[in-house]
Amino acid sequence: MDGRALHEVAARTASALPATEETQPFGEGAFVYKVVGKMFVMTSVLRGVPIVNLKCAPPHGAALVRDHDEITPGWHMNKRHWITLAPGPGIDETLVEDLVANAWELVVAGLPRARRPLDPARRHDTD
Repeated sequence: MDGRALHEVAARTASALPATEETQPFGEGAFVYKVVGKMFVMTSVLRGVPIVNLKCAPPHGAALVRDHDEITPGWHMNKRHWITLAPGPGIDETLVEDLVANAWELVVAGLPRARRPLDPARRHDTD
């Protein structure tokens, strides 16, 4: 997957999730996707390369970093709880969609029940 497609798939997927807002707190070119004010995805450019930072459970993130050359510990983020995707042949649309949805679910699961836009365990019931 090339960098343009990586950003497009991540943005499209994040924007389609309930209660998501797109912000630019770090300036032009870096888009942050939040659910109920909590960041779960960021798209940006690092040294000319489009990247996507995503929240990820530590064991899952470690396995992804181990198994994919294009996935590294989160750039400029907590390296244990975030991963960074870069363009390359090991990244495809389904993987990006799944990782974005998983990042949203992780953040929502950590919210107090009264603030959750949707129970993450039931998100797939409406698909």
